[in-house]
Amino acid sequence: GLVILLLTLVVKSLVYPLTYKMLYSQSKMGALKPQIEKVRDKFKDDQQKIQMETMKMYREYGVNPAGGCFPMILQMPIWIALYRFFPASIEFRQASFLWANDLSSYDVFVRLPFSIPFLGDHLSLFTFLWAISMVGYTYYNSKIMDMSSMNAMPAMKYMQYIMPLMFVFFFNDYASGLTCYLLFSNLLNITQTLVTKNYLINHDKIMDELDANRKKPKKKGGFQERLEKALQEQQRIAEEKARKK
Repeated sequence: GLVILLLTLVVKSLVYPLTYKMLYSQSKMGALKPQIEKVRDKFKDDQQKIQMETMKMYREYGVNPAGGCFPMILQMPIWIALYRFFPASIEFRQASFLWANDLSSYDVFVRLPFSIPFLGDHLSLFTFLWAISMVGYTYYNSKIMDMSSMNAMPAMKYMQYIMPLMFVFFFNDYASGLTCYLLFSNLLNITQTLVTKNYLINHDKIMDELDANRKKPKKKGGFQERLEKALQEQQRIAEEKARKK
């Protein structure tokens, strides 16, 4: 168990520079939230227009909404490697930690008198706590960040909460060593987020940076400009279809 905790600390420390950039980008998006709320109120009946104006604002202030994806993508090979490692590892067989008796197999917190399809006849506490921590972290992020894209797609808005519950079914029968790592990783992620956003990121500096970016001449091209043009084209096509009706 201590080895898993140490592994979590090492991985999180290695990717923290990228995590900091992600959180910094999120803070810039959060700083624009009041202005985006005004856009949403102005075009409340036109979700496509909201998306287009939001992307235009991000480009104007030099904010990259996709800037927070890289740390998660970088950790995916690690998750895949651990997914294969824990069930096959001889070292973790019969190794106990907290309530888990065997880290190479699932932990049993509650034994059910019946079997549920895809879940089995037990509940894994590591998996359950991991799912709860993911829901809590998602809720926290939704309160401090602009979620206009989610509001434009209600299914996606609810999916971010449904996915952790789906993971309960997927990982309930899996090695507790992996779900223990995932729980530690998410708890450390929450800690890093709270400390970084509340104590390390200078929010006055962010406002100054956004203001400076707004005054800079904008470069031609780039992903955001292409996306903005694509949204404008979709808006034009939608308006033409509406006129033909």
